Amino acid sequence: MMTTIGYYTPFKPLGFHLPSGDLTIATGLQDFLEDCGYLIIHPSRLRTRWIFWKPWLWPIVVRDRLRSLRMLRQAHFRLWLTYHAYYKSPDIIGPWVCQRLGIPYIIFQGIYSTRRKKNIKTLPGYVLNRRSLIQADHVFSNRKEDLLNLRRLIPDDRLTYIAPGIDSGKFTFDADARRELRQSWEISENTPVVLSAAMFRPGVKADGLIWTIKACAALHRQGKPVQLVIAGDGKERKTLQDLSESLLSGSVRFVGKIPRDRMYRFYSSGDIFAFPGIRETLGMVYLEAQACGLPVVAFHNGGIPEVVLDKITGFLTPLYDMRAFTEAITRILEDVTLRRKMGEAARWHVRTAHDIHLNYRQIDTIIQQVCRVCLDNKRHSAEGRGRLRAYLEIATDGKTDDR
Repeated sequence: MMTTIGYYTPFKPLGFHLPSGDLTIATGLQDFLEDCGYLIIHPSRLRTRWIFWKPWLWPIVVRDRLRSLRMLRQAHFRLWLTYHAYYKSPDIIGPWVCQRLGIPYIIFQGIYSTRRKKNIKTLPGYVLNRRSLIQADHVFSNRKEDLLNLRRLIPDDRLTYIAPGIDSGKFTFDADARRELRQSWEISENTPVVLSAAMFRPGVKADGLIWTIKACAALHRQGKPVQLVIAGDGKERKTLQDLSESLLSGSVRFVGKIPRDRMYRFYSSGDIFAFPGIRETLGMVYLEAQACGLPVVAFHNGGIPEVVLDKITGFLTPLYDMRAFTEAITRILEDVTLRRKMGEAARWHVRTAHDIHLNYRQIDTIIQQVCRVCLDNKRHSAEGRGRLRAYLEIATDGKTDDR
């Protein structure tokens, strides 16, 4: 029979108004599970970011716990799956519901850090998140660094590493899109185009775009005819445009926010994808760009080395080393043979190591295993209660009390 999954994303609900890599992963996971035949329901859309310091939201927790309980009770067989639980946004609904229903509890992208118990601001979140991780029947991690930390708390038989993936079939090179976009931007086929994409929000995203703008400006000063095209939007748009106008006047174009299902066209228009990815946990844009045949230039930090092969599908440069970052872009742009070789390697890398349909098969397998164990435990428990009742009936000559 069809298994119903109560799918919960405490960090950001699906359909959140600001796009991000987290939402991309969460949506991709849901799409995969639905393709496998699971019925997905959303018991709660409550965002629990710092909720332990927001008492006005606690009544909503009670409401959503009770509502989730009612929703899942109606399903024939069910389990709870939480995406992205960590100290800032712990799952405080799923564990409570699963305990009362006796159903499996699974976490995808669980994160554990003991540093958070040393700070009074993060201690409540640390305690709540630790409790949910311990209760989980299985925890999946898509970052090797997170997996190492989780092993300090959870035994290996309840942990699985799942390499990040995308639907590579939706990100392929489109020659017609390349020609169409370059014509609309008035950029000739012979002009090297550097692409970058990110949310224009304060912090590391805007800083990364500033870094890319300055790197291309350095090439521009050297007389190299490079064009920079940036996709995205947000609060820092004017700041980024003003900087670009002063450093790269006439050689940069902002194309705004592009729907994800149209991003393959954007990637097809360029020759290289450059974005530092300061403290980037994974960076799904790197997988998307590589799938379309673009070499990548980024910083060697965070989770980027898990999705980009240094010196094979691009270059990963030391953190905050402008010279190395600029030289990496220059080398790929000027060496056409290297650029094509890296582009082909990038395409092959995504299709063989980061295709969601290949990587996520293990999730389906483990979900089925966890469900079988849960059913077996319930059956054995029921049989045990039956044997105990029979024994009591014999011992009391059938005079048992049903109270």
